[in-house]
Amino acid sequence: MPGGDARETGRTEIRSVLVANRGEIARRIFRTCRDLGVATVAVHSDADADAAHVREADAAVRLPGEAPADTYLRGELIVKAALAAGADAVHPGYGFLSESAAFAAAVTDAGLVWIGPPPAAIEAMASKTRAKELMAAAGVPLLAPLDPAAATAADLPLLVKAAAGGGGRGMRIVRELDALAPALVSARAEAAAAFGDGEVFVEPYVEGGRHVEVQVLADAHGTVWTLGTRDCSLQRRHQKVIEEAPAPGLPDALRDALHRAAAQAARTIDYRGAGTVEFLVAADGRAHFLEMNTRLQVEHPVTEEIYRLDLVALQIAVAEGQPLPAALPAPHGHAVEARLYAEDPAADWQPQTGTVHRIGVPDGVRLDSGLTDGDTVSVHYDPMLAKVVAWAPTRAEAVRKLAGALERARIHGPVTNRDLLVRSLRHPAFATATGLDTGFYDRHLDALTTTGADDAAHDGLCALAAALADAHGRSRFGGFRNVPAGPQTKEYARGDRTHRVRYRLGRAGLAAEGFPGVRLLALAADEVVLEVDGVRRAFALARYGDRIHVDSPLGARTLTALPRFPDPTARTEPGSLLAPMPGTVVRIADGLAEGDRVAAGQPLLWLEAMKMEHKITAPAAGTVTALPARTGQQVEVGTLLAVVTD
Repeated sequence: MPGGDARETGRTEIRSVLVANRGEIARRIFRTCRDLGVATVAVHSDADADAAHVREADAAVRLPGEAPADTYLRGELIVKAALAAGADAVHPGYGFLSESAAFAAAVTDAGLVWIGPPPAAIEAMASKTRAKELMAAAGVPLLAPLDPAAATAADLPLLVKAAAGGGGRGMRIVRELDALAPALVSARAEAAAAFGDGEVFVEPYVEGGRHVEVQVLADAHGTVWTLGTRDCSLQRRHQKVIEEAPAPGLPDALRDALHRAAAQAARTIDYRGAGTVEFLVAADGRAHFLEMNTRLQVEHPVTEEIYRLDLVALQIAVAEGQPLPAALPAPHGHAVEARLYAEDPAADWQPQTGTVHRIGVPDGVRLDSGLTDGDTVSVHYDPMLAKVVAWAPTRAEAVRKLAGALERARIHGPVTNRDLLVRSLRHPAFATATGLDTGFYDRHLDALTTTGADDAAHDGLCALAAALADAHGRSRFGGFRNVPAGPQTKEYARGDRTHRVRYRLGRAGLAAEGFPGVRLLALAADEVVLEVDGVRRAFALARYGDRIHVDSPLGARTLTALPRFPDPTARTEPGSLLAPMPGTVVRIADGLAEGDRVAAGQPLLWLEAMKMEHKITAPAAGTVTALPARTGQQVEVGTLLAVVTD
């Protein structure tokens, strides 16, 4: 680890760091700062006034407003905040302004230390098109961009990609030439809205490719470390879901070639600090440069786990001018990270909002979270709740450990992708590393989100446990009766399924319809113990309003208690398209108006929520009889957007 007394070496000593970010990465950086004895300063929007990163910082400065464009993307306000709070350095985290050369220059011009690469290095890689030109001149292999006007059927499939930014924004896969022009228009609009830069380019789309990246770390003294590889192929909407290090199954020659190319990329732009060089490895084993992220990556923990390093501490040391040791540390074992999102994979990855009542994982795995119990998932920001990371001596052990920890985690709040993560990790194509490529979810999502007979049986037991616990909590006699009583009936929903529980408790114990061989062993408001076919099963229960979270060794379930008498007014006109989430109407299909005929599946409008665009399509062929939605309109869940009458 770099070290030394700054007073003796003449190097800069950082004593207070402002993190120009929020959520998980802000808390992650604060954790290292506390370990180093460095003071911390947070910035926050009005929506984040009581966020975990604000509560944990030594000082915090308000950025008036809620939307990122008014707050975390206002570099001049953040520089003023750093000066006002007495910080002497700024760490950008990832996302927001982390890859803005102008912001990095503004920080240094204000006399503050920038914990990141030089502005010139950021600028060199800011545009993917210019970065490709630079890397081609340096001899780094890559996919050459295509002129969209000259594209032919022989060039298909194609990828339209935003020149600026990242995170999957402004990307479209084109498989038919007729779809290229609309994809260019759509990608430009999304890129302009997300990054303030509507430039896009077109390149060949590699089917079945793997997303492999190399972590680099460089100092101001000429040392460049390449800290192994990471595989980030499991993605949804071009955003990563599961990452691991080292990338499994790479031939030694390919791995060495990736390390050399990454080091060459860093040296070409005189890089300093932490960065990541990303490659697409085709099925034929050839690697192509994609881009260089001039910042810390979301998935950096897997590299930290196998190298036993703190990359944030190293970033700070490099920013202070300290040299890296000449010798690379040796890697050990394997690490896998899963991103826990508040989203519903079975409903087109629809993001979710609401209060996270509880989030916790078993001992033995790492949890990097942006919130704590009781915090709220806001519509304004990315839906990632946390990253769960497991390390073990071998890949198989790390995958099993992570899947088990996610299954036993207590996550009470909005719908999450937890079940998908567990099933993905246990899928044979992933577990054996034989099906790792960016098309994993295109092939397997339906199977990974389909409810089977075992799931239905488990749901039923959870519903029974919920009904028994509810009766116990409402009865001062504990639910048992010494006199005959009529059967009790409760209904619970999970997804599109309704579970009706009908049971009786008396001197003979539990008698529940549809549950032969089930005995009640213990009953409390927060735990029910059942014997199922001779096997003891414990179900822990927590209730928040009409939602009941049931955790057991069989897995976690979230049920919604249904009212005995549904509200007859809770109906909408047939064909009504309601907003599935809070968000902003960013686009309406060109020329769409009331009275127009539309086809089933035809896009009508687009909502933006939690850094993603969501397409609202016609549910069936028909006529648009109402179109109250307007571009720029802020909508809540259930807002009427359009009506299509068959």
